Amino acid sequence: MQICSVCSEQTPKYRCPSCKIRYCSLGCYKKHKDTCLPIEKPASPNPESEDAAGSAEPWSVDDLLHEDDIIDKVPLQRLQLLGQSAELRDLLCNPHLRRLLCSVDDAESKEAAIKAAMQEPLFVEFADQCLKVVENEGSALTSND
Repeated sequence: MQICSVCSEQTPKYRCPSCKIRYCSLGCYKKHKDTCLPIEKPASPNPESEDAAGSAEPWSVDDLLHEDDIIDKVPLQRLQLLGQSAELRDLLCNPHLRRLLCSVDDAESKEAAIKAAMQEPLFVEFADQCLKVVENEGSALTSND
């Protein structure tokens, strides 16, 4: 399991959009942003798209992330149930699913990658099983199937 790259204490929930390090909280992000070293992207083959992106006002995680506003946050105890699920372990034995998960994790646009992955029945089955585990805390704890 990974730990926060800033405080080295908590499980990271977020990733810096500039340098891709993982951090656990808004406080850690604020500490990190002063020393952040952005990863250089390869030159764009289409200079017009670069000009369009350059004219847009830059955004930061602060613009998007306010910890108190997160309503779909899954508590750590429920997330830990994912590691105890035999059904998820069985699904993760499938190399195609593992490749799909890696492609989502590596994607620059997570939203687009998940949307594409959701076209795969195997990924949908995995996502449904994850939701089943975290939403049915009581039955997941007592289930020994």
